[in-house]
Amino acid sequence: MSEEERKSYIICKNIFHYLCKNTFEMQKIKDYVEANKDRFLEELFELLRFPSVSADPQYKEGVLNTAEFVAQKLKDAGADKVEICPTAGYPIVYGEKIIDPSLPTVLVYGHYDVQPADPIELWETPPFEPTVRDGKIYARGSADDKGQFYMHVKAFEYMMKENELACNVKFMIEGEEEVGSANLGIFVNANKERLKADVIVISDTSMISLENPSLETGLRGLSYVEVEVTGPNRDLHSGVYGGAVANPATILSKMIASLHDENNHIAIPGFYDDVLELTEAERKALNEAPFDVQEYEQDLGVQELWGEKGFTTIERTGIRPTLEVNGIWGGYIGEGAKTVLPSKAFAKISMRLVPNQNSERITKLFKEHFEKIAPKSVKVEVKPHHGGEPVVTPTDSIAYKAAEKALEDTFNKKPIPTRGGGSIPIVALFEKELGIKTVLLGFGLDSDNLHSPNEKYGIENYLKGIETIPLFHKYYAELSK
Repeated sequence: MSEEERKSYIICKNIFHYLCKNTFEMQKIKDYVEANKDRFLEELFELLRFPSVSADPQYKEGVLNTAEFVAQKLKDAGADKVEICPTAGYPIVYGEKIIDPSLPTVLVYGHYDVQPADPIELWETPPFEPTVRDGKIYARGSADDKGQFYMHVKAFEYMMKENELACNVKFMIEGEEEVGSANLGIFVNANKERLKADVIVISDTSMISLENPSLETGLRGLSYVEVEVTGPNRDLHSGVYGGAVANPATILSKMIASLHDENNHIAIPGFYDDVLELTEAERKALNEAPFDVQEYEQDLGVQELWGEKGFTTIERTGIRPTLEVNGIWGGYIGEGAKTVLPSKAFAKISMRLVPNQNSERITKLFKEHFEKIAPKSVKVEVKPHHGGEPVVTPTDSIAYKAAEKALEDTFNKKPIPTRGGGSIPIVALFEKELGIKTVLLGFGLDSDNLHSPNEKYGIENYLKGIETIPLFHKYYAELSK
C-alpha cells in the first residue's frame, strides 16, 4: 500500500467510525424518546392544563402554579440551583447545570405564560384541556410556548440520565412574554453574571414543515399602541343626534382606513425612512423557500391574498414592515338593537418592524400622524403599550452551524434559512445587555393557530424537537473546541 493509499484509507476509516458513532447516538436518542413518549406527552398535557394567561389578573393563581410546575420539572430533570425569581410582575424560573466551567454554556429561554383564549366559543375543545386530534395537541400554549420550551426540559433530562450533556446549560423561563416582558430587562440587567453564556437558544418560532425544516435567521420588531377617539360627552340617541354630531366609530374607521394607500403601503410620513432594503439576490434566495399560494389561501379560507404591492407573500411576512388593527370596538355590541351614537371608539394597533427601524421612533411617528389627521369634531389619544426591536441572527456562527447540522441529522435534509414574521423583543435585549447572539431553533408551524382559537402543536414536532436538541448541544461543544 502506497503512502497516498494509506492516508486515504485512514481518512475513510475515520469517516466511517464517525458516521457509525453518530448513527448510534441518534438511535440512542430516538430509543429514549420512544420509550418515554407517553410520559413526555402526559407531562406536557399537565403543563397545558394550567391557565397561565398573564394578561388577565383573574388567572394569577394559574400563572403562579405554572411557575411552580416548571421549577419542579427542571429539578426532576437534573438542574441545580433551581429558583423561582420574583419580579414586579410574574416570576422568572431559573435553573442551571454547570458540569465544567471550561465547556461552552447554552442559555435556554422560553415563556410559560400564554395568550388569552378568547373567543372561547370558537374552540372545538376546551382551551385548557389538551386534546389530541389527527396527531396534534389542541390547547392554548401548546405551540406558543409551552410545548416548545418543554422540549428543552425533556432533552436535558435525556442528556443528564444518559451522561450525554456536552455543554453547561442554563434555563430562564419567564411568565410575561405575552404582555411585553416588562420586568425581564430589569432581571437580566441585575443578573448578568448569573446569565453569562456563550449562546442563547430559543424555541418560540416555526419551521416551514416537517418535510422542509428551516431555521429562522431574523425576527421583526414591534410597536403596539391603543387609540381612543372621543366625540360627544355621552352616548347619544342616533335618531335625535345622528347627522349633526361626529360618530367616533365612523371617524376612527376613516382614520384607520387612511393609514394604507392604494398600493397598501403604510401612509405615515417617515415610516419607511430606515427600512433596510434587501438586494435582488437576497430577495431571490428568500423566495426559493417552498411556498404554495393556493394551499396558503385554502388553509386560511380566503380567495385572494392582500398586501404591499411589489412584494411576494414570503417577503410581506418576513422582510417588510406592517400595520394591522388587532381589535376595534365602540358603542353597543350586545344582543339585539340599540340605536346609539357612541361617545367613544377604540382600536388596538400593532406595527411589525424590520431591521434598522426603531420601535420608539415608529411609535412617535404614528402618534404624531394619527393626532394630525383627526378632525376637530373628535379628540384622539394614543396610548403606547410595548415594543421591541427587529433582529437578524448570523448564519456563519458556530451556534447556527450546530443547529443546522442537528436538524439535518434529525430530518435528513439541510434546513432552509428563513425570516420570521413575528417578534421576540427580548432577542435584541439579550444582545444589548448580555452581548450574546441567539439561535432560533423553532419546531412549530405557521398553521398552528398561534394567538387564535384551536391553537395546536404536532406530536411529531414535539418529539422531533426532543431528538434534535441533544444533537445541537453535542455539535455546539464539538465546533467550539
